[in-house]
Amino acid sequence: QVQLVESGGGLVQAGVSLRLSCAASGRTFSTKTMGWFRQAPGKEREFVAAITSSGRNTYYADSVEGRFTIARDNAKNTVYLQMNSLKPEDTAVYYCAADLKFYSPRDRTAYNYWGQGTQVTVSS
Repeated sequence: QVQLVESGGGLVQAGVSLRLSCAASGRTFSTKTMGWFRQAPGKEREFVAAITSSGRNTYYADSVEGRFTIARDNAKNTVYLQMNSLKPEDTAVYYCAADLKFYSPRDRTAYNYWGQGTQVTVSS
């Protein structure tokens, strides 16, 4: 079992930066691909970014490429999402996900574990 706890969300103005954190329980964190997804009201949960267990490979949605950066610290069992140049359309609940059932990091159905989410609201 893996428990995930997100933090770092908030209400910010467009153009600023925010960093989300996801702390994971368990001793096998360093072996798991981690992902970030988001869900805006009335919309489906969508892929944002993912990072492989070693951190060597990262994946991004086109909408955040160049603005967001995913990183991990395996010593701290934590994955981060650095979000720069935030836009109102980035407003959503952001979820951390862990442990792929099959290798498709962009697919929300591929993940075994999910956090409870953290709200990010970007005002114009």
